[in-house]
Amino acid sequence: SSGLQNRWLGVQVPHALPAFRRGGRVVECGGLENRCGLTLTGGSNPSPSASIIVKELLPVLIWTAVFGGLFVFAWKQGYVAKLSTYVGETQQELKKCNWPSREELIQSTLIIFAVIALLGIFTVCVDQLMIGFVKVLLKAS
Repeated sequence: SSGLQNRWLGVQVPHALPAFRRGGRVVECGGLENRCGLTLTGGSNPSPSASIIVKELLPVLIWTAVFGGLFVFAWKQGYVAKLSTYVGETQQELKKCNWPSREELIQSTLIIFAVIALLGIFTVCVDQLMIGFVKVLLKAS
């Protein structure tokens, strides 16, 4: 049995609590666990999961602030308007281009594949000729 017992009255007395007991009621709020009460100051002890979330979220918040600041700076300097104008002009120029039809695109692609295959075959043949030439030179010496 645990704790002290009074045998005559049949009462069991539990052990005394340690001086630095961490515990109490567990409260979950937004995915965080807090142990409330039973601390020396009477406050709550945030669980390790809270510090992990802060460590992961802090860099995201910092980078968001940095990029937000850069965007505001670019807006004030007029760079955003210039970029918008550039994108609009580029779209207008792309509408003026003559794009190939599907058949022309397929024919061009097949020609490119054929040329690449011929160059590969040519490279292998030249390589084999060079290997044979080097072998002849090594036998002769």
